[in-house]
Amino acid sequence: MPPPAAKPQPPRKLEFTMNSLRNTTLSTEDDSMHFEIVTRFWHPNITKINKFDMETRELVTVAEIEGLQTREPRVRFGGEKAQWMSAADFLKYDNEHLSGGTFKATEDTEYRWKTHRGRFQLVKADDPEKKPLAEFHPHKRHFFVFRMSRHAYFEVQPIPEIMQAIDKFIGGC
Repeated sequence: MPPPAAKPQPPRKLEFTMNSLRNTTLSTEDDSMHFEIVTRFWHPNITKINKFDMETRELVTVAEIEGLQTREPRVRFGGEKAQWMSAADFLKYDNEHLSGGTFKATEDTEYRWKTHRGRFQLVKADDPEKKPLAEFHPHKRHFFVFRMSRHAYFEVQPIPEIMQAIDKFIGGC
């Protein structure tokens, strides 16, 4: 009798600590994936996305977004030595769909943000099934007013392809 088939891994839950997208932390419960998104008051025009490297125990800048309040925001991936690119070149808006857009994680892999039944989802652009690889779940409050009963989070499928592209995934949010 063959051994039982391996159970599929459950989705990873990247939880937001704050409701501000410009100053928050995204992390899993065990902190195996930990991102810090911060806009410093002395640089109000630059938002940095830092990733905690478990091996070196330090924060590494993986992406920067400049000029969110301007007409021409820019992004760059890979730290200080990387080249700036227009945000419109990175996240291409689709006139056919009113919300979302597409971005390339690698040269041959393209993803698309979309909404489905009021949920913000990330799908592979060429997937005919349009199976979501990541899905945003908003926060909930007690009686719609009081403290949060559940923080907002991204539910990310544990596919090696998306786990490798997670830096651009967080930068493309």
